[in-house]
Amino acid sequence: MPIDPSATPAVTLYLASASPRRQDLLRQVGLPFTLLAPLPEEDSEALEAALPGETAADYVQRVTRLKLEAARERLARRHPGQATESALLLCADTTVALNGRVYGKPRDATDAARILRTLSGATHEVLTAVCVQRGAVRHAALQTSQVRFAPLSDQDIADYIASGEPFGKAGAYAMQGRGAAFVEQISGSASGIIGLPLFETLRLLRAAGWPDAPHTQEVKTSSP
Repeated sequence: MPIDPSATPAVTLYLASASPRRQDLLRQVGLPFTLLAPLPEEDSEALEAALPGETAADYVQRVTRLKLEAARERLARRHPGQATESALLLCADTTVALNGRVYGKPRDATDAARILRTLSGATHEVLTAVCVQRGAVRHAALQTSQVRFAPLSDQDIADYIASGEPFGKAGAYAMQGRGAAFVEQISGSASGIIGLPLFETLRLLRAAGWPDAPHTQEVKTSSP
């Protein structure tokens, strides 16, 4: 049954992420949002530390929950009068995994080279967890895609690192940037690999009762 906007209180969608990629994806499907990025004094990187023996799926979902809790506190500080029913928080986190090992953001150029050499010529997973919360109700989803890299030469890796693109990216590459040149095949969600699976995100927003969430279905991709 479609949502009746007249019977629904005005809702503000807050994107709790500093990622320009996630912002672009929301704009791509025409979703209005207010940015609720971490403050400079917040140690967001500390939330991304993996626990011993943690699977990639458990890791990315736990980190997303932690980031959502931090965003709830941030919203309460910035907008103390904001009614919980009129605020909808959206948070996501993405990681890369190969053979059960998580590959997050590279620490430096040496680490980026190590990660890219590991992914070279192999098929890895890209996992993105999404959470939305309105009031006391939380909805969550996990999207997993497979990405196969072509074999990379030392020069390929050196040139890519010199571009600066690997830094700040899980798996040390950006599907929406120069890193796309390394991708031989994908199976799953193109937007999920970039950082926000739109099909799953829109489904969660509709479940949370947000009347502005369009019924737009992303085409799942499986390239030969």
